[in-house]
Amino acid sequence: MNKISRFPAAGAPWNEIEADLSLLKKDDLDWRRGRLPAYIYYFDEDVLNVQMDAYRLYAVENGLGEGKAFFSLTRMLEDISRMALDLFNGPADGAASFTSGGTESLIEALRTAKKLHFRDKGCSTRPNVIAPYSAHAALNKAGEVLDVEIIRVPVTNEFRADPGAMSDRINDDTIMIFGSAPCFPYGVIDPIPQLGQIAITRNVWLHVDACWGGFISPFAKQLGYPIPDWDLGVPGVTSLSADIHKFAYGAKGASLLLFRDPGLKELERFSFSDWPRGTYATPTLMGSKPAGSIASAWAVMRYLGNEGYLRTTKASMDATMGFIRGIDGIAGLRCLQPTGEANLFAFVSEDPEVDIMAVADVLQSKGWFPGRMRTPLAIQQGVNPVHLPIVDEYVAEVARSVEIVRAAGARSQYGENTY
Repeated sequence: MNKISRFPAAGAPWNEIEADLSLLKKDDLDWRRGRLPAYIYYFDEDVLNVQMDAYRLYAVENGLGEGKAFFSLTRMLEDISRMALDLFNGPADGAASFTSGGTESLIEALRTAKKLHFRDKGCSTRPNVIAPYSAHAALNKAGEVLDVEIIRVPVTNEFRADPGAMSDRINDDTIMIFGSAPCFPYGVIDPIPQLGQIAITRNVWLHVDACWGGFISPFAKQLGYPIPDWDLGVPGVTSLSADIHKFAYGAKGASLLLFRDPGLKELERFSFSDWPRGTYATPTLMGSKPAGSIASAWAVMRYLGNEGYLRTTKASMDATMGFIRGIDGIAGLRCLQPTGEANLFAFVSEDPEVDIMAVADVLQSKGWFPGRMRTPLAIQQGVNPVHLPIVDEYVAEVARSVEIVRAAGARSQYGENTY
């Protein structure tokens, strides 16, 4: 297939385009065979078909027209909000905004917290957010967009937020404290009840980032995993973000920002009238919004229900614990503890003759996509149901890669990569 260098003078037939698309995909990593630690969230073909069929029914509609032209979207968004508030132990009168993903959810949480702070307290200098060092990098993107300083505080030896250290950093310009459920690097849940008490005592917003774990943790807890309290049922939690396009298995472009106080959703709303067309108003950052993502989220949540999500979560957690047991059995490697709070884990080398990044290099050369972590140097792995059939294969591949590195005395030339 030749690269396109100019705008086409005439259209191409679909069969040619379809063939080219298939050709373009040939070098992509095989997510159906569990080669990716993130990006793809897949349970089975039935759920995938529901996701895709619902999206297709609303592929043309625009979420910007919700409540104006497409009244069905209003009903679906209301249903999604009520389902999520129930799942995350929110109050009956809580509120939710549908966003494009975890990054937009964080931007909207910060934007609304900043508006609230300026409205109620004013702010003479640059506002700030106090967060653990393990908070997702998208928080700093949100801070950059909104001119909010993100103050990262060291974590404990269990890789959790340190409530005392965070409390010590709060000042008059703090608009939010931040916790994760779980944090993406280590797969552990921050002590949200303690952070909630700080939020109440210091009268500050507490946001919980559950974009990875939101649609895993409630079901893992039902399955008996050691999931601490983290959601809107915890006193002091102001807002919570959770991605539907991860482990709720909706189509990409689907996340939620939930508020304990429905008035915060009204504060979040953007409205502008000083231009010729009249009032332009949107509930979140995006204007045009893919209605297919809304329809897909609504459909898959209904299709799976609690029973279905118990099945998807069991597969993810069974695979996670299988990986951990297998890797802990490889001489020279150790999985970071604690584990069992999420379908995320990381493993390090305790053998000076085994460079863990060189192990990642070998895995990558064999068609795997290893997540590389900097602090500590580790391979990090997110897990979903597609990994369950390949647990033994992956563990064996890691063991072979360790032996290759140990025998050759190999050292990585690349270090960390992005995920």
